[in-house]
Amino acid sequence: MAARSLEIGPAGIRTARTIEIIRTERGLAQRQLADRVTALGRPMSNTMLSRIERAQRRCDVDDLVVIAEALYVSPLALLEGDTALVT
Repeated sequence: MAARSLEIGPAGIRTARTIEIIRTERGLAQRQLADRVTALGRPMSNTMLSRIERAQRRCDVDDLVVIAEALYVSPLALLEGDTALVT
């Protein structure tokens, strides 16, 4: 079976960029956010987070939900890429 190609569409790219923007606005290093995500029960290294932010790794729905929780935003805010939804 051939390896599945990594095709990240516009929503995935927008989500990746929004994660990075919010993380930076909150003053968190990638390591700090990855540690928060891990503490919430979804093990994640800073390398995995970096690849998500650079749209080199898919952010599955479980990743999305726990990253949103770790950033104190709704998953919808990450999906829509609207940092105005962030409180």
